[in-house]
Amino acid sequence: MRALRRRSTRDLDGAILSAAPTSFWLDDPAAPRPELPLQGTTRADLAVVGAGFTGLWTALFAKQADPGLDVVLLEAERTGWAATGRNGGFCEASLTHGEANGRTRFPESADRLEELGMENLDAIEQFVREQRVDCGWERTGQLTVATQPWQLEELRGAGDPPPGWLDQEAVRREVDSPTYLGGLWDRRGCAMVNPARLAWGIRAACLEAGVRIFEGTRVVGMARARSGEGGTGRVGGLLRRGVELRTSSGRVRADRVALATNAFDPLLLRVRLRIVPVYDHVLVTEPLGDEQLARIGWHHRQGLADAGNRFHYYRLTADNRILWGGWDAIYHFGRKVRPSYDQRLATFRTLARHLYETFPQLEGIRFTHRWGGAIDTCGRYCAFFGTASGGRVAYAAGYTGLGVGASRFGARVMLDLLSGRRTELTELELVRTKPTPFPPEPLAWLVVELTRLSIAQADRNGGRRNAWLRTLDRLGLGYDS
Repeated sequence: MRALRRRSTRDLDGAILSAAPTSFWLDDPAAPRPELPLQGTTRADLAVVGAGFTGLWTALFAKQADPGLDVVLLEAERTGWAATGRNGGFCEASLTHGEANGRTRFPESADRLEELGMENLDAIEQFVREQRVDCGWERTGQLTVATQPWQLEELRGAGDPPPGWLDQEAVRREVDSPTYLGGLWDRRGCAMVNPARLAWGIRAACLEAGVRIFEGTRVVGMARARSGEGGTGRVGGLLRRGVELRTSSGRVRADRVALATNAFDPLLLRVRLRIVPVYDHVLVTEPLGDEQLARIGWHHRQGLADAGNRFHYYRLTADNRILWGGWDAIYHFGRKVRPSYDQRLATFRTLARHLYETFPQLEGIRFTHRWGGAIDTCGRYCAFFGTASGGRVAYAAGYTGLGVGASRFGARVMLDLLSGRRTELTELELVRTKPTPFPPEPLAWLVVELTRLSIAQADRNGGRRNAWLRTLDRLGLGYDS
């Protein structure tokens, strides 16, 4: 281990810098040809901003519910280009960034949220099968591993071991790492997926249903449509004026608008104040050969994550590469989202070193892809929802890295909110409440950095939380991964 650390800057840089600086998922010859940008002015019953998972599901559900509805989907780049095509491909059932976070923040509805989350995951699986989406769907679950004694205690708990518990011998039979002390295998609550191909499958369903998709069309402004400009329709039995979206090459006048912009400009100040873009980074190895796979096992192809506050997530791709991400969570002053932030050599070095420490039997394996992307992080670590412009605009944001599955639920919530009707979803505390806004700069940067440093300190000190983290816990702002 010490020898590896001494040569890491020299040897690991070679392996890292030879990797393509792009998402492995998006670097795919199966990527669909982009739709043409919007030119001029068009009208629609519903305009959806953002062609990631949330926007795609929203457009599809709206069209399926009313085939006569004119639905327009606007994307600044290409479908799945941002967080949707850059994540690890863990499609989890949780709608609340883990059961513990949900029970802490929404105790009265926690059981129902768990049920809704599992129903949501089952429905995504049904969609993949019915539509025959070639996205590498594997319902193999997630194995959370303890690599420190305090993590072992937290995972196992007191009394009888929880369902899915694996002691050190059992967990190393599943995946062999000398760092593992035990683990907890949730066999049903997570699927592995190629997220870009899933997005492209939803996109194909949208186009088949008649959704008009405009890619390369950045929305730069939103306002109520002026009288006489159209965009007035009947929604939920009520006549409403519409909303005008200004794009880089035209305008859309719509009766209703759904905002699905993730960490990018949400077009609403009330949303912008509640999220900060935090950057996550990922490495993907070259394909493992049969002998290399035999050294580590991994016969059941679960997704893995370690149980620290700063944690890695990792999984096998369809061609047996290891996708390895997480650990650092980088916030850039001023809530900035920039392409240059996607590449961070210091983080890639840390990721590579930790992979070799976890699997020393794979030392020397090289990397083929390296990338980063912004996560729309909010103070309660799970999505929040709301409306604006008298109910004509709805939004979903703040998934905080767990949106592959929860985004489908978010689409349903937005459409229920736009309908103006009270439904089970709109009455959930998760939907009715919102996280505390982040302060303005420089306080936002100070809060995020202090929290990040405190979390790292807790990991070094047996999980013990310092005064700052305990204060956040008391205020209901505590971090719970």
